[in-house]
Amino acid sequence: MRSAWIVQGGWQGHQPQQVADLLAGELRQEGFAVTVFNSLDCFFDTERLGTASLIVPCWTMGEITQAQLTPFLTAVRSGAGCAGLHGGMGDAFRNEPEYQFMVGGQWVAHPGNDGVTYQVQVADPADPVMTGSETLTVTTEQYYMHVDPANHVLATTQFGDVTMPVVWKKHYGQGRVFYCSLGHQVDVVAIPQVLTWMRRGMVWAARESS
Repeated sequence: MRSAWIVQGGWQGHQPQQVADLLAGELRQEGFAVTVFNSLDCFFDTERLGTASLIVPCWTMGEITQAQLTPFLTAVRSGAGCAGLHGGMGDAFRNEPEYQFMVGGQWVAHPGNDGVTYQVQVADPADPVMTGSETLTVTTEQYYMHVDPANHVLATTQFGDVTMPVVWKKHYGQGRVFYCSLGHQVDVVAIPQVLTWMRRGMVWAARESS
């Protein structure tokens, strides 16, 4: 059975425990054995980490030591998947550029804060993660991010004339990485289309699909 690690903590405004529980349920329905960790010290267990098919960080901001970060990045670089959303993955460990490079982006701003109504457009309808998806209108934070131009962008939003990636996939070494900038709180993650993207993206990152 494939194993998935969800590591939750950091700033509590993003409801990391609730998000972790929701994503864990999706992964269990896909047949994963899921363990939810409440400490970054889980990365010290390199032997067990080496058996993980997928790592899902739900840890906004906070700090991570090199002793914790190095095995995490090594696991992904060696073939483990990594998938996450919003600040729980895209605004974690602000002082760690190698982590940001692995993610493929870093939060910069959310003009208007929470409560902005905007559209998310599908950029690659042929990708299996996006199959059957339509333009999504949401009212939540709209993330403006630094992004890696090498990302395979799956969905975007508009800031005036600027097209900003919202959902993407990429590779980090041998590992697959999936990210979605939606998900300010668990109610946004639970939007059916968002949850479908996350479920498919996590499965893709874990090499359960092409």
